[in-house]
Amino acid sequence: MGIETVAPAVVVGWALLLWLLERRFPYDRQRFLREGFWTDLVGYTLVQSYLMGLLIGALIRLMDGASGLSRLHLVSSWPVAAQVAFFVFTHDLYIYWFHRWQHASPVLWRLHEAHHSNTNIDWLAGLRSHSLEILINQTVEFAPMVLLGAAPQVPLVKGMISGVWGLWIHANVGVRTGRLQWVINGPEAHRWHHATDRDACNLNFATKLALWDRLFGTAFLPEGRTPEGYGLTDVEFPNGYLRQHLFAFRPLRGGGGAPPGDPAGASV
Repeated sequence: MGIETVAPAVVVGWALLLWLLERRFPYDRQRFLREGFWTDLVGYTLVQSYLMGLLIGALIRLMDGASGLSRLHLVSSWPVAAQVAFFVFTHDLYIYWFHRWQHASPVLWRLHEAHHSNTNIDWLAGLRSHSLEILINQTVEFAPMVLLGAAPQVPLVKGMISGVWGLWIHANVGVRTGRLQWVINGPEAHRWHHATDRDACNLNFATKLALWDRLFGTAFLPEGRTPEGYGLTDVEFPNGYLRQHLFAFRPLRGGGGAPPGDPAGASV
């Protein structure tokens, strides 16, 4: 069985395992068919993921055809494990800083807003992201692997790792990993990133390595507390995939939806 079959099977199997763990060891009690369940499963997870995969693949092929960079084979001689480690590490650092920028910029926040709109955090909620945010982040994630001449299996392995980790950090599982949480990110820290608590705003930006939050002063993991709630507090986010997508393009001025902690409101 090739990696092209194994990688998606691992992600789907991991999602099913998390669903079972959420039922047995939940962090927060919530209904299985929570509000937005079908929008997240069908609209974002199945339809959007498939279509964006086709679009991003075509865009990267266009970039490579125009530049010819992959023919230089800049990382082709590296062991596959080293290639995977390099792209996991560098992309994780990129996504930390881009994530911070999304929370600081009213324009980028509009694209990131959908990801923070769920009032219930679980493995499926982590898949709700605006298609333009996916276009940016996954092009930046996968284009370097193709353009630098990575082995064909590297994007598949990297995509599998990203998928597994993205589901994990949003899982509604009452796990406790102690000091390990300060190095490797997990659901106990990341749920604070989605919390409505005022002192938790604009913190815990890391995806895989929580080390970034420690190094750059954005770590937040209070003891003896649970979040007051999740979601957006300054705007009424609509239901339905298409309405949620169009909502990102409402006028910036007077349209609500400022980045968290921005007392000035949404402004250019």
